[in-house]
Amino acid sequence: MSPNYMRSFSEGCLRPPTVIGQFHTLFFGSVRMFFLGVLGFAVYGNEALHFSCDPDKREVNLFCYNQFRPITPQVFWALQLVIVLVPGAFFHLYAVCKSIKQEDILQKSFYTAFYIFSVLLRIILEAVAFWLQIQLFGFKVNAIYMCDVGALEKKFNITRCMVPEHFEKTIFLIAMYTFTVITVVLCVAEIFEISCRRLGLLKAQ
Repeated sequence: MSPNYMRSFSEGCLRPPTVIGQFHTLFFGSVRMFFLGVLGFAVYGNEALHFSCDPDKREVNLFCYNQFRPITPQVFWALQLVIVLVPGAFFHLYAVCKSIKQEDILQKSFYTAFYIFSVLLRIILEAVAFWLQIQLFGFKVNAIYMCDVGALEKKFNITRCMVPEHFEKTIFLIAMYTFTVITVVLCVAEIFEISCRRLGLLKAQ
């Protein structure tokens, strides 16, 4: 792909055809990613090292931590961010390949419908990620985790494990839920803005 195509692609991703879309890009690209990249590492970075069980043996701690965290929150949220970006990136790649200008996207029905479809896909992916987050992490991180070590230790089946910084992790969980809700609201608002533009209720930028 030539430098001109790459520049057009990056400009399309960074500057969508709607005002709310541009705000969404700013929110998604700066606030959400910064929050996850910086604060997420601070809160979850050393969790596995500080996760301890009774008895405090390395194999027990590792076994219970894997049971407690089938997937680490940082990995889950990073995958969520990447997957949610795919529909928009695919649309802008299509726009570059077809030499579609940003101002033409909301002028022609097919391009507008395709763009709205990419926004709807974003909403669906965010909703699925929201549901998966509930299933994996819940809404609260408890200080004590009861681990089933029956497959590892024959002397006992259940052991108590201490979860480090559980209160900070609970706050971070709520924040990530909030970010997902805000993103979905922005996507819905963007579709509303497009509809108003098409009906002539709003002037073009």
